[in-house]
Parts: sequence; C-alpha cells; structure tokens
Amino acid sequence: MTLLLASALALGAQDLRSWARQLEVRGVRVSAGLWDANTGKAIERHQDELALVPASTTKVISTYALLKTLKPDFTVVTEVWGDLQDGVVRGDLTFKGDGDPLLTSERVWLLVQSLKKLGVQRITGSIRLDQSAFDAQREPQGWENTTADTLPQVLALSVNFNREEAGKLVQDPERQSREIIQRLLQESGIPVEGRQPVPGNPRKLLGWASPPLRSMVMDINKWSNNFMIEMLVRKYGAGSWPRGVKRIQEFYRTSFGLGAEAIQITDGSGLSKENRLSARTLAIILRGAYHDFEAGPEFVSSLKIIGGEPWKLKKPAPNLMRQLTRRVRVKTGHLDRVTSLAGYLQTLDGQVRVFAIVLNGPCGDEDVWDQVSRWAN
Repeated sequence: MTLLLASALALGAQDLRSWARQLEVRGVRVSAGLWDANTGKAIERHQDELALVPASTTKVISTYALLKTLKPDFTVVTEVWGDLQDGVVRGDLTFKGDGDPLLTSERVWLLVQSLKKLGVQRITGSIRLDQSAFDAQREPQGWENTTADTLPQVLALSVNFNREEAGKLVQDPERQSREIIQRLLQESGIPVEGRQPVPGNPRKLLGWASPPLRSMVMDINKWSNNFMIEMLVRKYGAGSWPRGVKRIQEFYRTSFGLGAEAIQITDGSGLSKENRLSARTLAIILRGAYHDFEAGPEFVSSLKIIGGEPWKLKKPAPNLMRQLTRRVRVKTGHLDRVTSLAGYLQTLDGQVRVFAIVLNGPCGDEDVWDQVSRWAN
C-alpha cells in the first residue's frame, strides 16, 4: 500500500469515526461501514456488527431471498372457478386468491376480457372470493407500536392494495374487491344476476398470473411498497407470516451462514420495530447479491438510483444529489427515530463499494448523505 493511499484511508476512517461520534453525542446509535464489492475487504466501519432497528432496509433481506429461491420469473396465479355451460356460469363465479400483490383494477379488467374469450356471457349467481390460501392472521408480530394507518389487511385476494382511489385504507377490503370485480364484469357485458346458487360442478376456468417477481421486486424496492412485500412473504410461507419469515431466515442460514442472531426479523417490510439488523449483515447480503449472476442483476436494478429517478427527499441538498447522479443505488429506511441506507456506490475512479448505515435515535436524512457523499467522492 502506498503512503498516499494509507494516508487517504486513515483520513477516511477518521472522518467516519468523527461523524459517528457526533451522532452518538446526540444519543444516536450507529452501525455503519463501507466494503469493497469485489474483495469484501472492509474499508472503514463503525460498530458494524451492532444490530439495530433497520426500518425498510429490511426489504434488502426479504426481496433478495425471494428472488434467489423463487427465481425472477416466478408468478402468483389467481384462479377463477365456475360451472360454465353454453356461455352461462350456473351459480357463483369464484375467484381464488393466492397472494398476487398487483391485482389492480386494470389487471382485473384484463382478466375479465380473458373470461369473455372463454365464452362467459352471464353469471346466474354472485361473485365469491376464496381467501383460504392465507391463514386468519391479519398482521405480523411487532406491529403493535407502529402507525395504525400504515398497512391495509393482507388477504390472499386483494384488489387495488386494499385501498380506496384516494389511497385511504379500506375497512372492508373483501367487499371492495367483490364490488370492483362485479362492476368490471358488468361493464364488459357480463351481467351478474345474483340469484340463489344451484348445485353444480364448478371447475377451474382460468389461471391469471401476476407480473414476474423481478417486476414486483422493482416496485417494492424503488417505492418501498410495504403491502406488496408482506403479500409475498405470506405467499412464501404458504399463507403464514411466521412460516414466511422463518423460510427467509433459513435461506440465509444455509446460503450465507447467517444465523437467527444476524437475521432478526418478524416481517418482510421493516415496519416492525422488533426487527434487528447490523450494517455488516446488510453488507454481506448486498455483496452476495452483487456477485449472483442468477438473481443479482434483478435485485441490483430494483434499488433506487440516485439522480436517475424521482427523489422526494427535501434533504440532502439538490447539489449534493447531483454529485452522486447514477453512482449510488440504494434502499432507504425510515421509521420514527430510525434512518437507514444500504446499497452500492461507485467512486470517482470507478471502484464499486457496498455500504450500509443504520441509525437509531434523533436522526434524519441529513445525517447520512454527507457521509455517503464522502465515500463516493
């Protein structure tokens, strides 16, 4: 190592220590570090093994596990069942959900057009939803202390994220889903008569696939969509949140040697304040994804590109963000008294680094981006 490089590294380490100590004086707990993406060598770090509340950087953990085990082309299939005879569904038309998180009005309309192509002209009964793919649990462990208006009910068949057009949570999501499906059927010329159902012989008429997992993960990580990842975690656990979480933990135990003490999570979104992750754990997974030819490109491309996509933060300052344009890909995390960042950056000389910062305490975005800028510049 040259004297110049050694001096630069020493100065960088001092910068990191000074930055962390200033935060700690304010009562902020810090876990942070920067690693070389190719070798895994730590360039600088501070309390990088300290497990803290990670907020939405938890999605790094959950989305990569899903991509790697289910594969990027995986889809979730919603089934439609009925007794179709000569264009008439005799009795109820049943929609059996299996956890498609992107069953929007637009995609339900396309599903209805497929039913028309099958020859469905009329339904004598009603619209019925089969929610049996998920168990009765309505929220995972650890949400007791989070915002009440954060996430709608997560049901096996959910239309429009179980929210109204204005974004408000729906109190009776099953009713909304039925009404949307029935309205789109009727607007497409398929009346739903709602008569008393008669005994029949229902069969599967259609299997309607979600977008591929790679597309859904991109929506989840770029927009930090809590509903979508929780739907997929339940699907991952065959309808059970605890099973989905345990399956994620088992993946990291067998594939990365990270035990339960490293992957302390109770949900997939990071809303739970019982979650605990360290900067080191996040970095190990990020570096593993970076070198994974099978699922890594889809994961890396799902992260937010600084300066290359819309950014809602008032801070950091626009000129700082311009300095980082397209050289930082990141997953952010925010909860009350939690700010976190985890992702990749490219230095001015073209070196790719893995970084992670998790802050717990009275902190905000302005506390992390100056440090990221120093690492990148």
